Amino acid sequence: MKFAHGRTQGDEIKLRWLIVGVLATWIGASFIWPLTSVYLNKQLHISLSMIGVVLFCNCAGNILGSIISGRLYDKYNPYPLILWGVGLNVAVLFLMAIFHGWPEYWVWLTITGFLGGWNGTLINSIATSLRHHQGRYVFNVLYFSQNLGVVTGTLIVGYLYDYSVTLLFVIAALLFVIAFINALFNYRPIIGFHKERVAKGQSGDTQKAVPMPKRNFIMTMAFFTTLGVTWLMYMNWESNLSVYMVSLGIPFHLYSLLWTLNASVIVIMQGILARFPNMFKNLFHQIIFGICMFSLSFITLVFAKDFAHFALSMFILTLGESTAFPAIPAYVNDLSPKTSKGKYQGATMAASGIGRAFGPLFGGLVIDQAGYIPFFWVAAIVIALMIVMMIPIYLKLAKKLTLYK
Repeated sequence: MKFAHGRTQGDEIKLRWLIVGVLATWIGASFIWPLTSVYLNKQLHISLSMIGVVLFCNCAGNILGSIISGRLYDKYNPYPLILWGVGLNVAVLFLMAIFHGWPEYWVWLTITGFLGGWNGTLINSIATSLRHHQGRYVFNVLYFSQNLGVVTGTLIVGYLYDYSVTLLFVIAALLFVIAFINALFNYRPIIGFHKERVAKGQSGDTQKAVPMPKRNFIMTMAFFTTLGVTWLMYMNWESNLSVYMVSLGIPFHLYSLLWTLNASVIVIMQGILARFPNMFKNLFHQIIFGICMFSLSFITLVFAKDFAHFALSMFILTLGESTAFPAIPAYVNDLSPKTSKGKYQGATMAASGIGRAFGPLFGGLVIDQAGYIPFFWVAAIVIALMIVMMIPIYLKLAKKLTLYK
């Protein structure tokens, strides 16, 4: 492999401040999305089909925000971009605390989806500027922080929801205020990074817009396809699996317990990967392992009839999630030229968003036509086909890829 090394002079954002930003925003976001379906249906009496449209708009906004912010990161100073994104999120959440009826809740949720994609892509893009840590270490730590935020937020929201929905929105807004203050004071080094890359472009040291090499692009598209397909199937754990488990006589609270298991395994696995970042020979091996686990988890679902077997399936699924999902943006970072890292981090978020948006619909159609067991086989086979696609491409291109460290 060829290496295109690039070093940034001067200070850079400390990883711990990115972690603070991720924790604050994900805890805050986790106050909103878990209660959306219940709140809209039970308190605002919105139909489930309409709630599906609302959630789709949230995902569509997320995709759009990811694409736009990723491209803007490559061209403009990221510092005001992240401040505007987090600041607007604060404003929207305070507005949600005051006006959370219908249809304004739909509007706010769509905007928060856009801002979630905007801020998430900018955080990942800013993470590519860090040079004091390996890329895989940085993305593993950020993924760990993200899921720790989800665990914390979902635990708190369960206790506060019955007390006051308004309070939840206010606390979420205050968490984003913390994220804004953190960004205001601790993300300033990204200004110097931006000025340096602009200066290099003007001096001719690097091109203003270096195109991604064709071989890198092919490999990246394989990753995006795999990410989208995997999320397409994974989302059915969050939607259709609850109905299936209840139909088997398993109480709903045990289905909820699976997500506690999911979050716990993610946190543990990310801690292990952060402590031993070279556990896998390379990022591609880590991705293949994770995707294999995703496929295997759906095979085990075919035979799951009691909670213990569903817990085993969730454990296997989570091994896949905690290894493949942080490794893909890390590898995309290595394959992306410095002038287009934001663009491709945005595309990574968008690929995930597309899978999340259409997953429940796809699963529902297959289940309605053929049933749950055929769907599990379809999911396992289609995910396995992603492995069959990626390995030959990697073996053919591995030695010819250009890595931008």
